[in-house]
Amino acid sequence: MEIEAFNPKHWPEARVIYQSGIATGNAHFSLQVPEWDDWDHEHVKNCRLVALENGKVLGWAALTATSDRCVFAGVAEVSIYIAENVRGKGIGKKLLAELVKQSEQNNFWTLEARIFAENTASIHIHQQNGFRIVGRRERIGKLNGVWRDTLLLERRSLTTGL
Repeated sequence: MEIEAFNPKHWPEARVIYQSGIATGNAHFSLQVPEWDDWDHEHVKNCRLVALENGKVLGWAALTATSDRCVFAGVAEVSIYIAENVRGKGIGKKLLAELVKQSEQNNFWTLEARIFAENTASIHIHQQNGFRIVGRRERIGKLNGVWRDTLLLERRSLTTGL
């Protein structure tokens, strides 16, 4: 497996992985995958990665700025999605580790993740990469008519933003 920069050529496979994650009901409040232009606009340009094996996308990870205010320039939210047929094989852990590394190289001092409380696999890989649970947001939103809780996880850099 190799990890490289996510670019538009990866989008068709990444989109399928994104949709598969949404279909689990434990990945995202949205029920639809955005079009490439919207996804591209929402995500930080220099912290987007794909995991590949023999040229096939196995997963992707990217950052979204949490605010456009300059005081929060080093704070971003993590998104990570792994193909259904390779989940549980350590790809997410490696992909997130590389995203953390690149985030620090690009002056991000805090990464956060909002994860459905039931998504124990995602919570686990974030914790393996230095994230800690800082809170639970109870009944923060409805998905398919059902109130859902999310956990807020945070990783503060030990090298950037000191």
